[in-house]
Amino acid sequence: MNTLVLLLICTAILACGYTFYGRWLCKQWGVDETNSTPTPAHTMTDGMDYVPAKAPVLMGHHFSSIAGAGPITGPIAASIFGWVPVALWVLIGGIFFGGVHDFGALVASIRHKGQSIGEIIDVNMSRRAKVLFTVFTYLTIILVVAAFGAIVASTFGAVVKDGVVDVAASSTQASVAMVSLLFIAVAVVFGFFVYQRHTSMAVTTVFGIAAIIFCLAVGMNWHPIYLSTQTWMYVVGLYIAIASVTPVWILLQPRDYLSSFLLYAMLFIAFIGVVGAHPDINPELFPAFTGFAVETKNGMQYLFPILFTTVACGAISGFHSLVSSGTTSKQLDKESDARPIAYGSMLLECVLAILTICAIAYARETGHTKGVTDIFAGGIASMAATIPGLGGIEHILYTLLVLTYSAFCLTSLDTATRVGRFMFQELWLEPGQTVDDIKDGWKKILVNPYVATLITVVLGIALGMNGFQKIWGIFGAANQLLAGLGLLAICTWLGNAGKNNKMFLLPMAFMTVVTISSLLIIVKNQLNVIAAGGADWGPYAQVIIGGLLTILAVILVIEGISTLRKPKKVTA
Repeated sequence: MNTLVLLLICTAILACGYTFYGRWLCKQWGVDETNSTPTPAHTMTDGMDYVPAKAPVLMGHHFSSIAGAGPITGPIAASIFGWVPVALWVLIGGIFFGGVHDFGALVASIRHKGQSIGEIIDVNMSRRAKVLFTVFTYLTIILVVAAFGAIVASTFGAVVKDGVVDVAASSTQASVAMVSLLFIAVAVVFGFFVYQRHTSMAVTTVFGIAAIIFCLAVGMNWHPIYLSTQTWMYVVGLYIAIASVTPVWILLQPRDYLSSFLLYAMLFIAFIGVVGAHPDINPELFPAFTGFAVETKNGMQYLFPILFTTVACGAISGFHSLVSSGTTSKQLDKESDARPIAYGSMLLECVLAILTICAIAYARETGHTKGVTDIFAGGIASMAATIPGLGGIEHILYTLLVLTYSAFCLTSLDTATRVGRFMFQELWLEPGQTVDDIKDGWKKILVNPYVATLITVVLGIALGMNGFQKIWGIFGAANQLLAGLGLLAICTWLGNAGKNNKMFLLPMAFMTVVTISSLLIIVKNQLNVIAAGGADWGPYAQVIIGGLLTILAVILVIEGISTLRKPKKVTA
């Protein structure tokens, strides 16, 4: 199979899915594309979290936040089963599972005052279900903060040999760190001019893009900051703490909007690379299908359910529902923006996942196999370098792609922290309450945004510095369980509102079976590790967490089925 042919076919299928299936979903759910219904961003404007954003700005925030490392790391990890299963799941999952999940979560949230999936469960299922879901979601967010914080710090952290920083070996990391710091400053200035001086968006964008190019030029040629990964973890923790409580117009909206141009540039470079090199996929290096069971150094891996929990963000991810209902719904200017922002961003992620498949194929040809960033950045940069005139800038392209990968993680990181703050606050609210309704008592302290943020950041960074890898193996299943529960929550809301929810039934059932199966396999494998002797706390933690998540899934499914059989009456 030629990579260019694969890319064009998959992109065309995704475009058809967005156009036809996405439009049908709008009609079924009653999405107001005439924009006569005001969104929570207007009815609940507070200058902090509820701030209307222009569609391109919000698209940048949403896409940057949901992308993270998932659509790159997922396909790379799942490639052990061959490129065909990965590509098929990306297409089917993205159009009928992930896109429906993300779009539905956004629509459901704007119908519930811009609040999270937990609040939707509270109103449409039960208080008990909301508490169970929110606790589970919050713990998942802590793990996301820990992992993405560690990833960002590692892309910034200098190489240390015998206690001394190796400046030559740390050049790329220092460049990425410097560009990222300059980028934050540019974003603050951009937000000031757009929201305080009301400068034309078009004019400000031109200057913003020019500033990005300037930051890249400076960062690649002048990067005097060489800090250890541990030190960067502290810096990242301080940054996300500030970013989580800063009004969205100051940092989150402009930074993510400007970041999106890096992401679009990465997609463009990757697309040009595939078009220019258009290599065939070598079946000896990257088989189409390796089997339903594959022997690896970590033991036997089975296509079901491993493929569906590993590809993750490239097809469907529970984290996306937290972004849709956590930050995006509070900034949606009008309902007609919902489909391109939520459904469109998910399918754009699918395109990135397909490009990653192409990168894997070429990386194996050229020997770029030293980790995820080397596979993706090396594969894409090597393809682009085959184009006449671009051979001399392969290193620049490689650094830019690593920077963009880091930007993915950083935007997801501070969005996750803000969402974690929302989840922690909502845990103490009664149905229909908002944070402003709590006037005194211990709940007033716990819903304070600074308290909620501090707890989230301390827990996340502490776990990131003290062995989150020991329980990271369970994250894939937990994230996909979150997706299944998100589908369940939206399905029950639509049923209660008397609207068509049948498009959720199969994805909901499938993801529930996938995640429970995956959790049971994880628990079984970790019990074997414990039985072999010498296990540290990691396997014990995975067994306990896996067992609790399985029980949680069963309880919430029972609650959901009960609600679907006897729907409540709610407004749409």
